[in-house]
Amino acid sequence: HRGYLINHKTVRRLMNQLDLKCLVRIKKYRSYRGKAGKIAPHLLKRDFKATRPNEKWVTDITEFHLFGEKLYLSPVLDLFNGEIIAYNMEKRPAFSLVKKMLDQAFECLHEEDSPILHSDQGWHYQMKKYQHLLKEHHIVQSMSRKGNCLDNAVMENFFGLLKSELLYLQEFESMEHFILELENYINYYNHRRIKGKLKGMSPVQYRIHSSVAA
Repeated sequence: HRGYLINHKTVRRLMNQLDLKCLVRIKKYRSYRGKAGKIAPHLLKRDFKATRPNEKWVTDITEFHLFGEKLYLSPVLDLFNGEIIAYNMEKRPAFSLVKKMLDQAFECLHEEDSPILHSDQGWHYQMKKYQHLLKEHHIVQSMSRKGNCLDNAVMENFFGLLKSELLYLQEFESMEHFILELENYINYYNHRRIKGKLKGMSPVQYRIHSSVAA
């Protein structure tokens, strides 16, 4: 995008020479509390490729500790282009954290859409209220197998990027400041952060390009 053509292997070699490495990632939030409701089958089966928007979604919850406070982030990621299509943040991991996120995600659906929504076995996703909302909007539920974090590897990777590129690299004045920067990061991730597998485009650019090409 800036007019430089450099092979990714050259970038990796230069990073090694300069000792540029990703910072250590902290342990993720675990919402599993045992069987609290109905466990959905593992329908996604680590097939993270989607041929169109709103075909396969993934979700999870991550926790931040700052200034003696906790903040929980609950996003939905579309596997077609890696775009965060909906998210919600709250200071308690109550059901409303997930409910408000779903309300945003539902607005992305078209009449013909019936996506798979994959998650872990967290208690939010086992609740009847959650499962009823999915059925109401023709969404098929899928869950990771117990203790298999790789079953939701794309969502795990997004959380890792967010913490490596934002949480560990910036200093924040308050929790409110962090929330503002977190919202800015998600906007940057969707609109400006390019990916090799998206032909050098950002998630939003790729979705728009694919729509025009179709």
